[in-house]
Amino acid sequence: MPSANLFRLACFVVIFLFTVTSSNTLQAQGERVITTTVDDGGAANGHTGIYPIPQQPQDISPLLYGEKLPIATLADAAGKPFDLNKAIAEKPSILVMYRGGWCPYCSIQLSGLQQALPALEEMGYQLIAVSTDEPSGLAQSAAKEKLGYTLLSDADLALSKQLGIAFKAPKAYWNMLPKTTGGKNPDLLLPVPSVFIFDKKGIIQFEYINPDFKQRLDPDLLLAVAGSIKKRMAVSTGR
Repeated sequence: MPSANLFRLACFVVIFLFTVTSSNTLQAQGERVITTTVDDGGAANGHTGIYPIPQQPQDISPLLYGEKLPIATLADAAGKPFDLNKAIAEKPSILVMYRGGWCPYCSIQLSGLQQALPALEEMGYQLIAVSTDEPSGLAQSAAKEKLGYTLLSDADLALSKQLGIAFKAPKAYWNMLPKTTGGKNPDLLLPVPSVFIFDKKGIIQFEYINPDFKQRLDPDLLLAVAGSIKKRMAVSTGR
């Protein structure tokens, strides 16, 4: 098992360059990474109303630790509705938000998560990955990377908006996104790659959000964090 030192690294050594203002907005100050954990606490219901589209990934205003997963039903790789809240209520969950199967950094991340899957499942977690791809794209990714966990489509970025991680895609992606999202992304948005750990109440226990899409949470670090959070949740529930 990864050492507790890796967990401390994840929670405290990663540089926090996100500045959360009193209005809960993030002002651009260079590269920023959110890596946080939380004790049981209150919850919010996500971003509501009109979503102000950040023009840069550094300017997003994500849900923070202690807040609650928004209500979300997404399509799975077969195009069938998947009740995300119901699934997360059944067991602690790791939710990975990635850009799409067309992104080589995402493909590497998906493969690394597959390698970590047996250990995560042994801890009692389920792994769910969500991208902007339409269902057919998810099926291609699952087959290509030989994935054994759930892939879901957020082609209209409704969930990404509610999580507060959607931003205006650079122009280089504007011709591609209408095709990979099945025309469901008229605002031409992308999510900032993120990893959330939720308890069964849907409360965020950990999050890693990095505006640099080339940087992803290392699988060993994820295992260390997941293991520590699992132990803490077991203590809090008396199990």
